[in-house]
Amino acid sequence: MSVTELPQSPTAGLYQEIQQFYAQQMHLLDDGRVGEWADTFTEDGVFAANAQPVPAVGRAAITEAAAKATEAYAAAGVQRRHWLGMVSVESATPEAVTARCYALVIETPRGGRPEIKASTLCEDRIVRSGGTWRIQDRQITRDDLI
Repeated sequence: MSVTELPQSPTAGLYQEIQQFYAQQMHLLDDGRVGEWADTFTEDGVFAANAQPVPAVGRAAITEAAAKATEAYAAAGVQRRHWLGMVSVESATPEAVTARCYALVIETPRGGRPEIKASTLCEDRIVRSGGTWRIQDRQITRDDLI
């Protein structure tokens, strides 16, 4: 069987929803709309990264950590962009999804050239909450720190 003969995935609609969720979420963060970005996490959500000594637990802590980083980049005149790809929905129910993707973090200093600052694996548990998708648990693994 060739790739063009593969049957249509029964989760194509769900996959598209998750792709759109990720796109909208990263636009919020990259545009500095930290409160709206943090609202894409559940109230008890977890943001853990192997580059940080402890995870941010709860939407308030996630908001605080993201605001601090966003303000520091703005003060330094650096625009950050997150490029997500290779999205894979690993398991799904109507109310929860486990997804993985690769994320490149690109930084562009004002007047400078863009540079890839990090290559990461993003592993999420995404749940329906209040009629929308929200991250319940995010694990970020930077490739250079494995």
